[in-house]
Formats: sequence, C-alpha cells, structure tokens
Amino acid sequence: MSDEIWAALGATPLEEVRRRAAAIDEQTGITPVEVDGAERFAWNNGGGESAVWYFTPDGRALLLTFDHESDLNLYAEEDYAVQEALYRGVPEDLVRLVRDRPENYESLNLVDPETGAAIHYAGGVFWFDGERWARAEGFLDHCRREGLDPLSESGFAYCLGEYRFGEEFTR
Repeated sequence: MSDEIWAALGATPLEEVRRRAAAIDEQTGITPVEVDGAERFAWNNGGGESAVWYFTPDGRALLLTFDHESDLNLYAEEDYAVQEALYRGVPEDLVRLVRDRPENYESLNLVDPETGAAIHYAGGVFWFDGERWARAEGFLDHCRREGLDPLSESGFAYCLGEYRFGEEFTR
C-alpha cells in the first residue's frame, strides 16, 4: 500500500497536494504557520503519528512523517546526530525550516547536547524539488543500515491516509 501512495503522491500536482494539506489542516483544527515564507500545514491523530508539510513560494516542499511506534522513532532514543543525518540530501534552505525552530504538537525537537542546536524529529523525510518527490538520502541510508523499509517504518501510508492520494478528495 505504501508504494501505491508514494506513486499517487508523485502523480499529484503540487498545488493539489498543497490544497489537500490545507484542507486536512483546517479539518483537524491546526493553525497554518508561515516559516521563512513557507506555509506549514500538519495532521496528527493525537496518538503519536503526524504528517507535517512545508510548501515554499518557489514550488518546492518538505514532508515529514512520524510514527511513534516505529523503529524510526529517534525521539525516544534522543539521538540528535542520527536525526540530523536523516535530512542529508535535502537542500539546506528546506532543512532550515525545521532547524532551531520552536516545538509544536506535531514536531518536537531533538537537541544536540554539545552545541544546543535543535532539529524537528521525523521518522520519514521527503522533499519535492519542483518536479518530483524524493526520499532524503540520509533517511534511505539509515533505513538500509538498520534493515528498515523506508515507507512502512516511517508511517508514510498511515500518516498520508487522510489525504487520499490516488483517490477523489472533495473536502
């Protein structure tokens, strides 16, 4: 199922992805936030799973998913270096949207005990370059090393279920 949702996300124009993210954000009562010119929308189920979207004015996006029961729950391990490494391969200006930012319900911070630097936790790190969606290189490398399936362990299918990619969405 995760592969089908990944393919459906890739086939959905970014403006439609943004529309769905905004609709789910509104439906769940989460206030949209502007972060350095990007729009942030989110979903959470109140039980530890979330999807957080950042849409930039230049037509790119960052998507973070989190499943608190997965092996990709680095927040439980409090491992800043591993979490930071999951973002490798994502353009730095997109990563800055989640680095040294205030926490919120969907995005808690992991803090480097030596430097005090902080980054939002995520089990899955995905980004849109203006033409296609990609999985962050660091995220994929970590999954390979740990023997994890990136889409299932990140909660990708569950966290994106409400957005109904590949299906009609009339909200």
